[in-house]
Amino acid sequence: MADYFGKETPKLGFGLMRLPKKGERTDIGQVEKMVDLFLEAGFTYFDTAYVYGSSEQDIKKALVERHPRDAYTLATKLNVSAASDEKDAKEQFYRSLERTGAGYFDYYLLHALMGGNYAKYDRYHLWDFVRERKAEGLIRHVGFSFHAGPELLDRLLTEHPEVDFVQLQINYLDWEDPNVSSRANYETARSHGKSVVIMEPVKGGTLANPPGEVRKLFADARPGMSPASWAIRFAASLDGIITVLSGMSNVEQMQDNLSYMKDFKPLDNEEQRIIQQAQRIMGNSATIPCTACHYCVDGCPKQIPIPDIFSAANKQLGNGQKAEAAADYAAVPEGHRASDCIGCRQCEKVCPQHLDVTGYLKRCADMFA
Repeated sequence: MADYFGKETPKLGFGLMRLPKKGERTDIGQVEKMVDLFLEAGFTYFDTAYVYGSSEQDIKKALVERHPRDAYTLATKLNVSAASDEKDAKEQFYRSLERTGAGYFDYYLLHALMGGNYAKYDRYHLWDFVRERKAEGLIRHVGFSFHAGPELLDRLLTEHPEVDFVQLQINYLDWEDPNVSSRANYETARSHGKSVVIMEPVKGGTLANPPGEVRKLFADARPGMSPASWAIRFAASLDGIITVLSGMSNVEQMQDNLSYMKDFKPLDNEEQRIIQQAQRIMGNSATIPCTACHYCVDGCPKQIPIPDIFSAANKQLGNGQKAEAAADYAAVPEGHRASDCIGCRQCEKVCPQHLDVTGYLKRCADMFA
């Protein structure tokens, strides 16, 4: 599909939420290599957010200060949950401009709208705010990212027809999941004529390492193609897609994605059939559907690394790797393990997947007792 600039948008976007680390800091040297490989392959879309740690500052160093402004498109987001009041929320926009040094944003989003926070975007007059910044030329295209059901999405798009696009969580595992509503949300957005940016196509890495039965299914069908390639191509094969974001964390992941997305071919009929088989297999999976966004960690009074615990559990639940799961769980510091959960459910208030986090932690505590 042609983008707003009248040219074809490459279907792979670089999600900047999970950048590589060197110790506690971002490995800027590796990010620079990834940026250069991405641009050299003809891709342009970079996606960050105000709440993604040092991501906005990192991309200033790795991209903005090293490449011409017309060589890339940059998206970032305003998160009302990170603001103390209306003024503070609006200041996020100007802080993001300063942090990135980009001059303007090609795509600007109201971040992670869901049932518990969408009214606050209205109370703080943020829809009007981003529309005004667009009129000033500081924003080229306005959208929002979304983590709820099709009824709320339909309401928001009806009330705000001025938005240019919507960012949705879409992957083959969540396609019919009632907690995520990938298909229903996609169809709702398209019924309003909105283009879609896809996030979590690999579900936080879950679909890069699916259960063994699924890995064998893919390998038998297309030897040499990574499980992640199936997930990203599934998302990119949909109509009306601006781009598919992949949160790449090292050069190897970048090279893998470029290998099949540079000359992207939509899934053919046989490949669609194989995806449907994988969906049936994964529908019976016992794994915990966490995307490792880490939104749950900051507000946890016990500072439990919830995604790390779920990742350890999934090695046993999804792949039967009991020893590896136990070793990963043992690396979690004492006092911050699943059994230390006090059941406050703060994590569940901010979980974009609407998971029963407390219940899953109890399950993990029993598993690793």
